[in-house]
Amino acid sequence: KVRKIMKIAQEPISLETPIGEEEDSHLGDFIEDKNAVSPIDAVIFSNLKDQTRSVLKSLTPREELVLKMRFGVGEGSEHTLEEVGRSFNVTRERIRQIESKALRKLRHPSRSLKLRPFLDSA
Repeated sequence: KVRKIMKIAQEPISLETPIGEEEDSHLGDFIEDKNAVSPIDAVIFSNLKDQTRSVLKSLTPREELVLKMRFGVGEGSEHTLEEVGRSFNVTRERIRQIESKALRKLRHPSRSLKLRPFLDSA
């Protein structure tokens, strides 16, 4: 009896196999996709992107671009102080100062309160 069950378990079965008496459901309907993003998570992520974009726009264009380059926002990868400095034709120390000032501005409640709900829900 155990061998028979083991043999059945080894045979492949289609995800399109009908389930139930009316056959309106398929086996694949009951298998969870672990990689799928839930609708609520997709909305939260979209809102986070919008708010982040809004907060960054409140900085000077230079500060915004420095932070985007340093943290890889929309860039695909992060850049070093040296690389960002070359883009702006300034020293890495000047980029560090600009970055520091921009981050200080972002920590101010007028800006940080827009992003606080995302930290609380994480």
